[in-house]
Amino acid sequence: MRLIMPYSSQWKKRMEDNFSPQQSLQLIENMIKKVRSDISENRFYFLMWGWITFLALLTQFVLKVVVNYPHHYLVWLCVIPAVILTIVRSNRPRGRSVRTYVGDSMKFLWMGIGISFFVLCFVITNTRGGWYIAYPFFILFYGLGTFVSGMFLKFRPLIIGGVFNWLLACVCVLLPYDYQLLVSAAAILTSYIIPGHIIQKPIADTHGRKTVE
Repeated sequence: MRLIMPYSSQWKKRMEDNFSPQQSLQLIENMIKKVRSDISENRFYFLMWGWITFLALLTQFVLKVVVNYPHHYLVWLCVIPAVILTIVRSNRPRGRSVRTYVGDSMKFLWMGIGISFFVLCFVITNTRGGWYIAYPFFILFYGLGTFVSGMFLKFRPLIIGGVFNWLLACVCVLLPYDYQLLVSAAAILTSYIIPGHIIQKPIADTHGRKTVE
């Protein structure tokens, strides 16, 4: 990825120019718009993983509760093609892009949450009966990521989704494992799918740059 100007040197230059408060606020607003535009361009991943997880949770519930299929967990093998597709698409050549403080903060936030998911799965797998208490923690992480992202982007659907996920995590811990699957599906719906469909696609301005309405 070619950088036009790293955000650190860009920020330093702005400060040296003694921006007025209004100009500083405008700079921050432009950074937020840039990140929102990037997210809208890449919402394919947001929606793909949201729908795959949502449908997998519902399918697992049906297989376990309705059909009584003993290997209901095998439904999660569907994520393997999704992982391959994500890797292939993410490695495609891209045009030049500008890094921003907000964009990097978002990247590090979700990187940290992703690592936490892997660590949590390792802990749960090596804990007796761990998977029966796993979903409240998963929902808690969903809420954290979407709430902080929404605050960064000033995007209300993500903020509301994050708060709702925290409430669902509290409800989930009080329910039997089977119904935790349904609560988790509701969490994915409100934190990934609905915000992913609401955020608008980027449009080109008069200079050919992509922005979000």
